[in-house]
Amino acid sequence: MRYHYLVMEREYGSGGTQISERLSQELGIPCYGRQILETVANKYHVPIEQLDHYEEKATNSFLYSVYLMSRMDTGQANLASAETSIYLEEQKVIHDYAAAGPGIFIGHCAAQAFKDRKDVLRVFIHAEHDFRIKRAISEYGIPQTEAERVLKKFDKKRANYYKANTSVEWKEFNEYDLILNSGKMGIDGCVELLKKWME
Repeated sequence: MRYHYLVMEREYGSGGTQISERLSQELGIPCYGRQILETVANKYHVPIEQLDHYEEKATNSFLYSVYLMSRMDTGQANLASAETSIYLEEQKVIHDYAAAGPGIFIGHCAAQAFKDRKDVLRVFIHAEHDFRIKRAISEYGIPQTEAERVLKKFDKKRANYYKANTSVEWKEFNEYDLILNSGKMGIDGCVELLKKWME
């Protein structure tokens, strides 16, 4: 393969997860998204909902992340001591999965785990607002009256978490190799294009 890893950030409702899972099937390589958080939750025997809460409360704490990383390397950091430590554990899990071979990684600031590698395709999936609202209702079962609020909530959560732990804006498009509009290209179109790039 041209690239061994694909890392993806995506707007809520843009179909990024579906694209990644379809691409995983087409290429025959694993896709990691929610599994990253589940692995951290299992390691520390805490409900995954608690980790979701920590992610949601992330603040601009990049320097503290650096400090915590040094403590975690010596086994001194406590997972429950700060929301930021969730990010550091996720990075370790991503490294562990990557060591097993090629894969697709969704969210969780995965690009940072691969920042020194050349064999990584960094992708951002977005779409027009109306397209995402329709998908939130039809694909995720979000009530129409709640769709707007849910869209904003998840986009804000992802943007805040990314900025808090990387000091980089989530939609800083210079950080990505490809920016795809799933509303215009369609899910199938995005899958086919990414497959060609990966191969």
